[in-house]
Amino acid sequence: MIVAFSLSPSGADDTGGVSAAVAEAVRVVRASGLPCETNAMFTNIEGEWDEVMAVVKQAVDVVAATSPRVGLVLKADIRPGYDGQLTAKVERIEERLQGGTDA
Repeated sequence: MIVAFSLSPSGADDTGGVSAAVAEAVRVVRASGLPCETNAMFTNIEGEWDEVMAVVKQAVDVVAATSPRVGLVLKADIRPGYDGQLTAKVERIEERLQGGTDA
């Protein structure tokens, strides 16, 4: 499965930013060893249900350690029997953009 998630701590720094707390959550994701990527809006992580959800929980917990309230947005693509889709899905789109066909 692929999970895209975003965490929003309620406590911002003096500039209104939350990047310090979000960086700690991303650190947890990257330390998991699961395939992942971070973009401006979400962190994507790929793996089996239990391992992915455990990492999301750890990321929430690390943010909750410094924030009294944490918002979580989560979207999941559950497709048993497929792995490597974090990059394969994008590659299929890029191939089509170059005039190829879907593999």
